[in-house]
Amino acid sequence: MKIIIEDTTLRDGEQGVGIAFTAEDRVHVITELDELGVGAVETGYYSPDEPELNSRLLSLPCRDKLTAFCGTCRPGERADGDPTLVSLAQSGYRRAALFGKTMKTMVSAVLRAEPEENLRMIRESVKFLSSVGVRVTFDAEHIFDAVKTDPEYAFAALRAAADGGAAELMLCDTVGGSLPGEIADITKMAVKAFPGVIIGIHCHNDAGLAEACVLAAADAGASAVQGTISGIGERCGNANLNTVIPLLQLKRGYECVPPENLPRLTHTARYISEVANLRFDEREPFVGGYAFRHKAGTHIDATIKLPGSFEHIDPAAVGNSRGMVISGLSGRAAIVSRIKALTGAVPDKNDPRVIGVAARIKQLENEGYVFDAADASLTLVLLEALGTRRRFFEVLKYQITITEGSQSGAVLISPELAAEYEADPTRRAPEFYENNNACSAVVKVRVGGEYRITADEGNGPVNALDLALRKSLRHFYPEIVGMYLTDYKVRVLTTGAATASGVRVLIESSDGSETWRTVGVSSDVVEASCKALSDSIEYFLMQRKSEKGE
Repeated sequence: MKIIIEDTTLRDGEQGVGIAFTAEDRVHVITELDELGVGAVETGYYSPDEPELNSRLLSLPCRDKLTAFCGTCRPGERADGDPTLVSLAQSGYRRAALFGKTMKTMVSAVLRAEPEENLRMIRESVKFLSSVGVRVTFDAEHIFDAVKTDPEYAFAALRAAADGGAAELMLCDTVGGSLPGEIADITKMAVKAFPGVIIGIHCHNDAGLAEACVLAAADAGASAVQGTISGIGERCGNANLNTVIPLLQLKRGYECVPPENLPRLTHTARYISEVANLRFDEREPFVGGYAFRHKAGTHIDATIKLPGSFEHIDPAAVGNSRGMVISGLSGRAAIVSRIKALTGAVPDKNDPRVIGVAARIKQLENEGYVFDAADASLTLVLLEALGTRRRFFEVLKYQITITEGSQSGAVLISPELAAEYEADPTRRAPEFYENNNACSAVVKVRVGGEYRITADEGNGPVNALDLALRKSLRHFYPEIVGMYLTDYKVRVLTTGAATASGVRVLIESSDGSETWRTVGVSSDVVEASCKALSDSIEYFLMQRKSEKGE
């Protein structure tokens, strides 16, 4: 059985706090969803005042999948006189979703209309668009709550849409409070009552049950599903298509997207999160970076011996991959596996180097390092223990000046520079130059036998340090312009020490195609940041040079 996936990321998803899509964003999202193979894509609220946007979207090759969204005509008005409906009928959209009320209390309190007038509005609005060849989905707002309180009127609203020619009745759990059993029962009632009409399901996640409710509706006969990528949307969001699609397709045997397209899902999820300017949740089921990543030693040992022993599906089915987290919990078998992946060599788990790596990892974790969230730093630690780490550069010293106003400020220096000042008390930390920003940094690096000192300004000490370090290294490695920092987190390790606490800095970096994470620990947040930044750049250079065979 096929289930139509109707994406509403650009409409209901955009109703999520902090989310907005430009015209260019909409084109990218629509194109990506079409390549995944969804059945329909809502483009957003339809407006007659955006002819250029509508024209651009309708020029896309997948125009027949595009769905315009709007409400029914207003109380006391004719559908063929409603400016939005008339414009939509003439726009070129071949699909439309019309939302309407199904609860009498909502009709009287929100629409300020009589119950029969609401039914007329639904019927005539659907009929008007259907009469010009537009395929209409009726989004039945609050239908599950409506059936619980007044089933006769709720089904009268559905009947009005069906009589108007609706091809699809979308049952909307608008406030997201229904339970899967309730969803299944009411869906069965609708499927039975409207045998010639597609019954769809639209769930919100206010009770944390959106995906379970969608599954219940599908098993009860719903043949269309609405949701959003990563579950973004109003309040707590919508049913997450990243989870819903593989649940339906791999667990229940429904065809939601062409089977050959399902491995695109992980890429689609990450790509659209990037377009939406959202930090991707690595803990998402199916598509998250941690979804098939193993940390416990017994799990890793079993996975090495029998791949899939701790995985509910083959990660490749959704375009994901398995991985192993190396930590103090992992055991030496995991370290051997990781060394094999890095070097091709397969040392015995009793090899002194393997034992040394395990001891080193535990030591660093005791100091506050975490490698399950900093895989790139772990790679560097492993290579160093094996004696094969290539040192692309060394940060010899740095100084950061924090300016307060135009006359006074504070100076942060590296431990190496502090030792020089302590050895020679007559030396004074120089103010390198005036700046208009809050901070300036001077960094001295060594690459091979060559030294370079560079200064830069930034918004804060870490930004200034980052810019100065990159400026120094661009002289030796121009390719680092292709990498950039995507996330920066600081965590206090010893809370009882207040401002003297040790800190852990986690940095996420990307080159546009790969993302990696590094960690630094120190009692000084700038020093911890310098360690994490240096690891990030070194990992990038290691990967680039390896690709080029250098």
